[in-house]
Amino acid sequence: FSPVLPGSAMASKDAAKSDLMIRAALGERVERTPVWMFRQAGRHLPEYRAYKEHSGKNFLELLNDPRDVSEVTLQPLRRYDLDAAILFSDILVVPQALGIEVTMPGGKGIQVPKPLESADDLRRVVANNENMDVRKGLSHVLDAVSLIREDLGSAVPLIGFSAAPWTLFYYMVGGSMRKNTGNGERFLEEHPAESGALLDLLTDVVIEYASAQVAAGAQLVQLFEAMGAFISEPRMRAEALPRLERMARELKRRHPGVPLMVFSRDATYVNPELAACGYDVLTLDCATDRAAARALAEREGVAVQGNFDPALLRVAEGGTEERVRVETEAMLKALGPDRLIANLGGGLMGNEEPALASAFVDAVHELSAEMLAGKGGSERAGARAVPVLEPRGSGHVLALALGAR
Repeated sequence: FSPVLPGSAMASKDAAKSDLMIRAALGERVERTPVWMFRQAGRHLPEYRAYKEHSGKNFLELLNDPRDVSEVTLQPLRRYDLDAAILFSDILVVPQALGIEVTMPGGKGIQVPKPLESADDLRRVVANNENMDVRKGLSHVLDAVSLIREDLGSAVPLIGFSAAPWTLFYYMVGGSMRKNTGNGERFLEEHPAESGALLDLLTDVVIEYASAQVAAGAQLVQLFEAMGAFISEPRMRAEALPRLERMARELKRRHPGVPLMVFSRDATYVNPELAACGYDVLTLDCATDRAAARALAEREGVAVQGNFDPALLRVAEGGTEERVRVETEAMLKALGPDRLIANLGGGLMGNEEPALASAFVDAVHELSAEMLAGKGGSERAGARAVPVLEPRGSGHVLALALGAR
C-alpha cells in the first residue's frame, strides 16, 4: 500500500543488514550501530493514517487481521533505513486472550473498561486460564508473525514482543495508563496471594507467547515492563523482578540463540539484576545515566539499547535536523557505537516529524560507521578499547534487555 522509498530498509541491497541487529545484541563485531524505534509503525506515519482510513478499521480491528498487521509492520521499513522490524501489535492482546475486555474509545487510548475489582475476580481469571493455549488464544498474532517474515524476506530481522507481568497486571486492575494508577500497588498490599497467583499466570503466559512468536519466525524478543513508575522499588524487586528473571532463564533455555531484550521503563535501577539473569540487551529510558549504563554493559558483557529523547523528533518541541544530529552524536559518544542498539528512550507518540525520524536513523548509521572505522571497529571514541565478546556457548555469560512498545 505504501511506496518503497529510496534509501529505506526495503530498498537496501546491503546483505549485512540481515543480521546487524542480532550481532549487536550478542556483543559481536559490527560495522555500524543498528537502529530501530519504539512504536516505529503507526500513527506518526502519514501512510499509516491513510491505510487506516482506507481500510475503515480502528486500531484493534487492524490487529485482528494478519494481512493488516504485516502491512503496517513493513510501512516504516519502506520509509526509513531501519535495522529491524517489530511486530505491529499491542501489549493488551494478552489480557484479551485471558478473557478480559479491551476497547479503544476515540481519543482515549486502549483501555480495559471493566478492570478486576476484587480478590474473587483475580481468582476467577486464574481458574479460567489454567490451561490457556496461546497458540489458540493468540493465533492471529502468530499468523501475523509468520506472514511478516514471509513479506520481509531477508531484509532485516523481526522482533517479537510482549508486555511483562507487572505491566499487564497494572492494566488489568487499573483499566488504563492514566486512571487508577494506585490500584496495582493496592492489590499487591490487600490481596497478596491472589495477586501473586495472577502474576505467576501472566509469567507463564508471556513465556509461552514469546516462545510461540519465536517458533512462528521472530528472530529477537523484546519484553516491556512499561509501568515501572507505578510500583515502589521494594515491590519492584519483590514482585516484578523475580518474574522477569524467570522469563529470561526459561526463554534462554528454550531459545539460547535468540537475543532477548528488556525495557524496565522508569525502573532501570534493576538493570544490574537483569544483566545477571540472561537478558542480552538492557534498554535505557531518557532518565538513565549513560556513563553508568555503559560501565554496566562492559562489566557484565551485555549490550545496551536507547536512549535518544523522542521529544527531539517533534517540531513543536524544538526538533531540527541539525539538533537531531548533534544529540545523536552525543548519545553515540556516551554509550559507544559498539554493543549498542540505537533507539529512543520512550515510544513515538504520533506527533513526530518523519523527516526528523529519518535524520535520526541516518545520523546513527553515518556517525557510528565513522567512529568504528576510526577506532578499528573495536574502540569507542574517546574511550578505551572494548573487547569483542566471545561467542555464545564459550562460557562467557551474556545478558539480554527488556524493551517498551
